[in-house]
Amino acid sequence: MPESTRPIGVDILRRLPKAELHCHLDGSVRPETLLDLAKHRGIAMPKSTPRALREYMTVRDAQSLEDYLMRFEVTLSVMQRADALERIAYELAEDAHHDGVFYIEVRFCPVLNIREGLREQDAVEAVLKGLQRAEGDYGIIARVIVTAMRSMSPEHSMEMARVAVTYRHHGVAGFDLAGAELGYPAASHAAAFEYARGHDVACTCHAGEGDGGASVRQAVHVCCAHRIGHGTRLFEDPSLLEYVNDRRIPIEICLTSNVQTHAAPSYATHPARKYFDAGLKVVFNTDNRLMSGTTLTDEYAHAATHLGFSFGELARVAMNGFDSAFLPWKERQTLIAQARGTIERLAREVLA
Repeated sequence: MPESTRPIGVDILRRLPKAELHCHLDGSVRPETLLDLAKHRGIAMPKSTPRALREYMTVRDAQSLEDYLMRFEVTLSVMQRADALERIAYELAEDAHHDGVFYIEVRFCPVLNIREGLREQDAVEAVLKGLQRAEGDYGIIARVIVTAMRSMSPEHSMEMARVAVTYRHHGVAGFDLAGAELGYPAASHAAAFEYARGHDVACTCHAGEGDGGASVRQAVHVCCAHRIGHGTRLFEDPSLLEYVNDRRIPIEICLTSNVQTHAAPSYATHPARKYFDAGLKVVFNTDNRLMSGTTLTDEYAHAATHLGFSFGELARVAMNGFDSAFLPWKERQTLIAQARGTIERLAREVLA
C-alpha cells in the first residue's frame, strides 16, 4: 500500500492501536490525584494546583538520569497505602486507554511502597486490583512488571524476582532492573535474573540510558534480558547492536525521557531512526507520563515530526509492541490480529 505524503494528524496517531511496554507507575500519577491523596494524608506538595504541580513535576532541568529520578520522591510520598496504589494503577490504565493503548505493562518496585507498613505482596496485589478493574471497565489489557533497583543489594533484587515468580500467573508479566545506572552494574544482580528466567518469568533491563554500550552488553549477555529498556547508547557497540538485531531483542525506546536525561541530545539526533532503519525491533514508550509530560500519542508524534517516521513505519513500530509483549503467545496472537485489523482501516483513512 503506497504511503501518504500528508502530515500525520494527532487524531490518527491517538487512534493507532499501541502497546505500552515501558511505563513506570510512580512516574505516571495524575497531578489531581497527587494533590487529593496528599490532602487526605496531610502531606505537603511542592505546588497547590494541578496545573502548577504538573509543570513542576515535568522535568526540564535535569543534567543526568540521577537528576531526573529525584522527582519520584514526590509521587512515592502518597503511594504507601493499598487504596492509593489501586487508584493510581486504575487511573493510569484509564489514561492509557484514552490514548489508544490496547495493552500496557506497568512497572514498579514494591519495596518503595512499604515505608508505612504495607508488605511487598500487598503493594503488588493493590496495583493488580486497580489494573484488573480498569480492564473490566475499558477493555485495556494491563499487566505488571516487578522492578528491582540497581542501587540496592543483590538480596533485594532476588526478593523482587521471587515476588515476580509468585505472581506470575496472577497478572505479573515480567521482571526488571531500573534506577541509577552509572556505577551500579546490572551484573551485580545477575542471580535475580537467573532466578526469574529459571522460573519462566520474562525479563527486561534498563541499560544504555545513564551508562554506555558496556551496560547494554551486561544486560544482554550477563542478565540475558529478553528486552532492553532504553538502549539509547547501544550504537556505541556495533557488534552488540548486530547481535541484538539478529536475535530480535526488542528495544524499549523512550524519546522524551531520553532527551530530558541527556541520554540523547535532542529528538532529531535520537538513534531510534538509525535503529529502525537497521532493522532493530524498536518499540516507542512513555517511560513516565508525568515527569516527561507526555503520552504515547505524543511519542509517536515526536517520531513523525523529528525523525521522519511515516504512518506505515509507525504502524510497524506499533506492531513490534504487540509482538514483544510479555504475554502468552495465544493472547498475543489475538492482540496482534485485533491491532492489525484496526491499522488496516486507519491506513485506508490516511490514504483517502
